[in-house]
Amino acid sequence: MVGSEGCAGLQAAFGLSRSVLRQVVQIAGEGFRIRSGVLQNAISSAPQFQMAISRYAILQGMQVAQTAACNRLHEGRQRLARWRLLAHDRADSNVPPLTHDFLATMLGTDRPSVSVAARILQTEGIIRYTRGVITILHRRKLEDSACECYRVIRNLFGPVLPRFA
Repeated sequence: MVGSEGCAGLQAAFGLSRSVLRQVVQIAGEGFRIRSGVLQNAISSAPQFQMAISRYAILQGMQVAQTAACNRLHEGRQRLARWRLLAHDRADSNVPPLTHDFLATMLGTDRPSVSVAARILQTEGIIRYTRGVITILHRRKLEDSACECYRVIRNLFGPVLPRFA
């Protein structure tokens, strides 16, 4: 998951022209595109930029590993809470449009499990869930509902992501 804190296509920063990964833009926003040669020149001429890109690449790998473990080990309600919090941390919107199919893919589950998890969180008054929209009503309670993976990922990125009260 990438938001305003990072970048996609990191393989270009390290001289790779292709990636086996598919990138999907789920929440509208603004971004910048830079040619790989220009990026590589910037990296070689600015050691601090090189360090920042390298650090971010490592953090992304750690986030992927943590997410894979989470999707295998934790229940749907916890995974949905984790994913929604991470999306909220990275987007300027509290209410991005999300389909059941997309959420099921991101959570490593099926559509009915997403419905069950969302229904539980809604019954607890933590979120409001309507077709394609999950609105956070009580962020602190949603954080309490998430598994420890949210805090692990959140702490990896440290001050890069905004803090919410």
